[in-house]
Amino acid sequence: MAMIKKVGVIGSGQMGNGIAHVAALAGFDVALNDLSADRLKSALATINGNLSRQVAKKVITEEVRNQALGRIVPTDSIDGLADCDLVIESAVEKEEVKRKIFHDLCVVLKADAVIASNTSSISITRLAATTDRPERFIGIHFMNPVPLMELVELIRGIATDDSTFEAAKEFVGRLGKQVAVSEDFPAFIVNRILLPMINEAIYTLYEGVGNVEAIDAAMKLGAHHPMGPLELADFIGLDTCLSIMQVLHEGLADSKYRPCPLLVKYVEAGWLGRKTQRGFYDYRGPKPIPTR
Repeated sequence: MAMIKKVGVIGSGQMGNGIAHVAALAGFDVALNDLSADRLKSALATINGNLSRQVAKKVITEEVRNQALGRIVPTDSIDGLADCDLVIESAVEKEEVKRKIFHDLCVVLKADAVIASNTSSISITRLAATTDRPERFIGIHFMNPVPLMELVELIRGIATDDSTFEAAKEFVGRLGKQVAVSEDFPAFIVNRILLPMINEAIYTLYEGVGNVEAIDAAMKLGAHHPMGPLELADFIGLDTCLSIMQVLHEGLADSKYRPCPLLVKYVEAGWLGRKTQRGFYDYRGPKPIPTR
């Protein structure tokens, strides 16, 4: 398989702009794709801000920051990804959306390119089967926030060939990240363990065992977690948490993965966490205030 030189990233949200950031910093040319020019503009501003913080902390130099920014080219057309060696999809965690993206991408992408999904829970085998190259399809699941987190999960589908796996492993290594190889089971490793814990914290709130502050303080001070589970849920996005729990519940058919009704209610209200300014905390003031 040819060496990866140019990387496409589909989706310029929190995960997508983070992937573009680390890829450009590692020396890859990056095509960052989204449907909206405004979202792309916002993503580039976020990347610029995050790189500037790295300069301020003396992690990188101003010259390196400028070089990285110069490697990222925004495109609001899927055609802008045609010459990429690797394309990483990082769109919303909905299978029908991802299937449509892969269908459109395969039409324009060169025959020997690798396609990857940054999905946090959906079957890589099933997604790969919707493409024209299941043997060159793999899961590359980054952790959030991408520039700071050291781990990347690699997930092979049933058809993923060895050369695709080795190319993905080499790519992740060049980003300075560590690889954890997961089998293609619902939610993989990290979210298989993390999301049921968050869901149980929401049940603890739902059943009145403790309020938001008590539950988060208990896990921060009693288990030395850097963030409480409800604070973390708001950071991840409650819609994403619900999607992953639904994948676990449907994929493993075990009642222990049933999403908490309170999580469902918050998502139905549009209270999705930090990105909508309200979740288990209200972020609209100078300090986050618990909503329960």
